[in-house]
Amino acid sequence: MRELSPSIFAVVMATGIVSLALDGAGWPVVARALFWLNAVVYAVLGLLLVICVLRYRAHLAAQLGSHAQAPAFFALVAAPCVLGSQCVLLLGASAAGLALWVVGLLFWLVLTYAMLPSLMEATAKPKLAEGLKGAWLLVVVGTEAVSVLACLLVPSLAAGAADGLLIVALALWLAGSMLYVWLIALIFQRILFLPLSPGDLTPPHWIDMGAMAISALAGVGLLDEAARMPLLTELLPFLKGMTLLFWATATWWIPMLLALGVWRHVMKRVRLTYEHAYWAAVFPLGMYAVSTQNVVRAFHLPLLEPIAAMFVWIALVGWAVTFVALARYLVTSGAGASSRASNPR
Repeated sequence: MRELSPSIFAVVMATGIVSLALDGAGWPVVARALFWLNAVVYAVLGLLLVICVLRYRAHLAAQLGSHAQAPAFFALVAAPCVLGSQCVLLLGASAAGLALWVVGLLFWLVLTYAMLPSLMEATAKPKLAEGLKGAWLLVVVGTEAVSVLACLLVPSLAAGAADGLLIVALALWLAGSMLYVWLIALIFQRILFLPLSPGDLTPPHWIDMGAMAISALAGVGLLDEAARMPLLTELLPFLKGMTLLFWATATWWIPMLLALGVWRHVMKRVRLTYEHAYWAAVFPLGMYAVSTQNVVRAFHLPLLEPIAAMFVWIALVGWAVTFVALARYLVTSGAGASSRASNPR
């Protein structure tokens, strides 16, 4: 438990977005089953996090102070927001969605304005190749996840509160977009111009694509609610253009990431063995499916429907394989721990 990273909350992110993708594809029963599973997983992981905070505070503090590990904490922002989106879309439970949005927002505020400044102020900093990982884009994903859920909550609120929430959603969408520009420039420099080993291309690099997919989804959310606010109505051309830009960029990343994966696992023969980081690769697949479903609806682009349908099943298969691998990992780890306990040296 001491070594448990907050990145494990990517399980909740992945399960939630695959659930929403299945609901959009016309499988509400399976989607709801995954929702209840996700609620249980989130509760269990939340309990484990509390135990870690109480027992291993120093270790968590060390992670928060590490440029390579700290970005994983933004999974604590995205996870409740994805679960909250499930509450709103699958159950119509806006109150539960609002509570989870507040949790996500509080984590976002603490991590953005406490953790990030501490990393900036650190005197000892790693080289770019050592400290910059694909997981850094969880900063973008967390920011955009708060925006997405805010848009979903707007119809259930009174006019004044709805307008305030829309402003927050717009500001976070724009801030997340700018954060992506800053971070992806550094990541692209890292993988294109600096020496790259197979070990550097960890599964979280799929967030390069997932961060753009969730930005497109947040853009569609703002488009859906644009009629409620004159400012958004005036920004419609900008919102539409940027949303399509984000979706197209996410699409561009997919063949690139597949090519890099072939280089890593086929040419360099890196074995596919389970690690928690693979959940950070499942989430972008599901997010791309949901994002494309919503782009099809918002822009009336039926020719993209086969792409959305295909990625729903790709995401579901990826989720199922990773979930089985996690179960085997837990069973194997438990058996190993029991063996060590019964045969102490």
